[in-house]
Amino acid sequence: MRAEAENATLQIKQALDLLRRSLDWDRALRRLDELNARVEDPKLWDNPKAAQALMTERRRLDESITATRTIERDLADTRELIELAEMEGDEALADDGVAALQALAAKAEMDKVAALLSGEADNNDTYIEINSGAGGTESQDWASMLLRMYQRWAEKHGYKVELMDFNSGETAGIKNATLLVKGAQAYGWAKTESGVHRLVRISPYDSAARRHTSFASVWVYPQVDDEIDIDIKESDLKIDTYRASGAGGQHVNTTDSAVRITHVPTGVIVACQNERSQHKNRATAMKMLKARLYERELAIREAEIAKTEAGKSDIGWGHQIRSYVLQPYQLVKDLRTGVTSTSPSDVLDGDVDPFMAAALSQRVTGEAVDVEDVD
Repeated sequence: MRAEAENATLQIKQALDLLRRSLDWDRALRRLDELNARVEDPKLWDNPKAAQALMTERRRLDESITATRTIERDLADTRELIELAEMEGDEALADDGVAALQALAAKAEMDKVAALLSGEADNNDTYIEINSGAGGTESQDWASMLLRMYQRWAEKHGYKVELMDFNSGETAGIKNATLLVKGAQAYGWAKTESGVHRLVRISPYDSAARRHTSFASVWVYPQVDDEIDIDIKESDLKIDTYRASGAGGQHVNTTDSAVRITHVPTGVIVACQNERSQHKNRATAMKMLKARLYERELAIREAEIAKTEAGKSDIGWGHQIRSYVLQPYQLVKDLRTGVTSTSPSDVLDGDVDPFMAAALSQRVTGEAVDVEDVD
């Protein structure tokens, strides 16, 4: 069998091995049988909360087992197709088989990374906060490009996106913005995007057409539900109201309906202006603050385990995670994993999954995932 098929097969088998190990395959099968039996119990819904948790566990386990078995079956079927095509000298059919095998390898790779999304909040919706760095219009324009990139990424995943906070730049772009991305494993996928993103390009705002370097920071934190207990004292809060603003006159109020809350002990600041009611904006901002403090606690726990620094105060202009170079050449490079793309336009149009996958694997296993560079 041709080398391309063998390479794809090896990649798929490695992914299947990780999937089986992450599930603890034999235990997972026994657990699913147990959950299926409990679903038949007519008394199950006497305790709705426990029943819902059981149904969620059952659904996730069933989906993982089914996905693994589907990949195994498709691998066997496709290899058999290629072998038959080669025996009969049908090159076109063999080529189709190899292409199908490579597509299956890409899917298995993504499923492998998804299997690593087992963190406490990985399945939650997520906030993505973007702040422009020093540099005025250049950085503010770069921040708006990142905002669009994450909006497009979310749309590609079928996630729902809400703009929670938005502050326009003086000339162009944005000073800062916060998105709420809703969908399965939204936080698990996006969490490795926290850090400083660097852009190098010929400035469209420079009459001398000089090359500029701009920075913007991204902070990702999960939305939390009311069952998670985060102790917030009213005396620790500084609450400000201001007039909402937005690009092109959107989100503009004539009253001070926007709310900004500062948690004084930690310095965490959140803001919301997407509602016309100050009361609703304050309630939403409190949820955002709760989420930020929860993410901070998760970061502290991870830091203790990994013996590395974590937390927003650690993300400075020296903590770059990715460079986007538009001139003099076309290249996006993740500085943590080495994954690159020679098509910045695709990346800025939301094609960031390969970077997320590699960073996620490195974060969980200590090694970068074996992802080929993006063309």
